[in-house]
Amino acid sequence: MGRTQSQIRGKLSEVARLTSGEPQGSVLGPLLFLAYVNDIRRNTVSTIRVFADDCVVNRKSIHDEDIEKLQKAPDRLWEWVAENAMKINPSKYNAVRFTRSRVKDQ
Repeated sequence: MGRTQSQIRGKLSEVARLTSGEPQGSVLGPLLFLAYVNDIRRNTVSTIRVFADDCVVNRKSIHDEDIEKLQKAPDRLWEWVAENAMKINPSKYNAVRFTRSRVKDQ
């Protein structure tokens, strides 16, 4: 591929030979990324929504078996990550539970 050089505050970086990738800020980059992660939803019964480089998994849970099915989604996502040589930042991983139950005053 080509050679590239960046400029920040008037200073040029060293020239580096690029063997793959897409320039930051390109229109094609996000499209290629979405094509790459298109199969992230496979083998899961929970809802997976992808926006840019974020992913949200959700499922309405009424019975214990629903919770088990929901837990299978992150398990399958980790398998997908390994198969596709992706990296996950654990500090950006969150689990949130929404419920209609009320917390009792203590």
